[in-house]
Amino acid sequence: MYLLLTSIFSFFSITRAASIVLRSNTSLPPSLPIGNAVGPVTNLTISNGMIAPDGFLRSTTLAGGTFPGPLIMVNKGESFAINVVNELKDPEMWLSTSVHWHGIFQNGTNYVDGTSFVTQCPITQNNSFLHRFKAKNQAGTYWYHSHYSSQTCDGLRGPLVIYDPDDPYRDWYDVDDETTVITLADWYHIASPVLNYIIGVNPISTLINGLGRYTGGPASDLAVINVEYGKRYRFRLVGMTCDPSFVFSIDGHNLTVIEADGGLTEPLLVDSLQVFAGQRYSVILNATQPVGNYWLRALPSTTGASFTGGLNTAILRYSGASSQYPTTNHTTSVMPLLEQNLHALINPGAPGIPGYGKADMNIDITANNLGGVYYMNNVRYRPPTVPVLLQILSGAQQATDLLPNGSVIVLEPNQVIELTVQTVGFGGPHPIHLHGHAFDVVQSAGVNSTFNYNNPVRRDVASAGIQGQQMVVRFVTDNAGPWFLHCHIDWHLEAGFAIVLAENPAGVRNHLGVIPESWDDLCPKFNALAPSQLGAVNAEQQAANITTLLLPN
Repeated sequence: MYLLLTSIFSFFSITRAASIVLRSNTSLPPSLPIGNAVGPVTNLTISNGMIAPDGFLRSTTLAGGTFPGPLIMVNKGESFAINVVNELKDPEMWLSTSVHWHGIFQNGTNYVDGTSFVTQCPITQNNSFLHRFKAKNQAGTYWYHSHYSSQTCDGLRGPLVIYDPDDPYRDWYDVDDETTVITLADWYHIASPVLNYIIGVNPISTLINGLGRYTGGPASDLAVINVEYGKRYRFRLVGMTCDPSFVFSIDGHNLTVIEADGGLTEPLLVDSLQVFAGQRYSVILNATQPVGNYWLRALPSTTGASFTGGLNTAILRYSGASSQYPTTNHTTSVMPLLEQNLHALINPGAPGIPGYGKADMNIDITANNLGGVYYMNNVRYRPPTVPVLLQILSGAQQATDLLPNGSVIVLEPNQVIELTVQTVGFGGPHPIHLHGHAFDVVQSAGVNSTFNYNNPVRRDVASAGIQGQQMVVRFVTDNAGPWFLHCHIDWHLEAGFAIVLAENPAGVRNHLGVIPESWDDLCPKFNALAPSQLGAVNAEQQAANITTLLLPN
């Protein structure tokens, strides 16, 4: 059934256009930068724009007017003051917005986590909200994206890097700047509010640093990553995809993994790595191959994906090489990244007593797919009308008092939590993300995966695998507030694959301190909107005009 559903939507591609043809003597444009880099104190304007990153022109929702959005560059210990300004105007898409700072713990600042209907109401048209926070003791590779419906998929996503002057690996690389950030994204030609109603959505193209091609489309520009022979580069890979994972590789080059989701790892040599939605890696590349052009590949997990005609590729170009397409060949990976082979570098070891089921609180979650709708422990998540944080601040403390009913689990403070997530039905593997924490992956999903409480990888997104597999993670409840736990495939989240972990509700008010009045103003402004002011009022009918495979209400 799954193959049927995924194949049905091949109509999203424009198949009548001429096929892409590569010619080895074709000159290429210089590399395009990732937006304009900004610091931690900035305005981030959210607006609509017409762009054609894969050659197909469409209206989008953008941060800073670019895709990807501007790289936010921060030094460890600096404070953030990012004012998100809503200038959205396209009525075919959502007109409100929110921005989540993915991987930032927001310890003591849960109210600026940016998660619509969990920690705040969305920011309405012609309004703004200032996000003030610190990333205490955090450094590494992060990103930001909308957390309002599936608005991310219309373009609101960008990288965020916290640089550590005292990085233990600083002597391992020569270059680590805005030119070494590599974003991996999927792209769609139909607005996300329409796709929200459809079962089995597939992306049209892969964009690497904002450029790519689609089947049947024009030979549009590909991203170029420039290197100099003899230098070592810290590439920061950001999986800012709405759906597929990508197998990332660079022809002729091995890569040394040193970071996963903001946490340093012991060095691990690989020749390819699978990057799930929301995940980030730092890899070191030694530019010691003959001067030339090499294919950089990001093969999506969509059925029938290939590299034909430059699909799913970018170019690694050595200084002095001609501006031509590579002629390098793709070879079978012999050293693929396996998550269980990653080990935390700093303070390794999962919290609590080693052994499955020996934590202070052991939570089992089973996710199921019925007719395209996802249920976690038999409950479909539907966003509440009042954000969970506001409910808690208004006096609700118990799971039975918190909405959405059946989708909130209350956690006591200073407890070791062991969380097991397994899936049944189609749609996997599912990348599971927890806000407010990094967790130790004591069992990675996969065949013959064993438990490791001694030195597992510590990260914030991990795959729960496919049917019959599970992931097991541990973390400590040291950050009071409601935190979202969800599949990072946007279409699955929109279809119900989420739950809220309400951590120490009784301690939330003291932990958060003074909450700005501008946060209090968000919900009255949003709740006053008429349906037409929300945007996308015709989305369901547009979806019905495309297919009969629609999600039930």
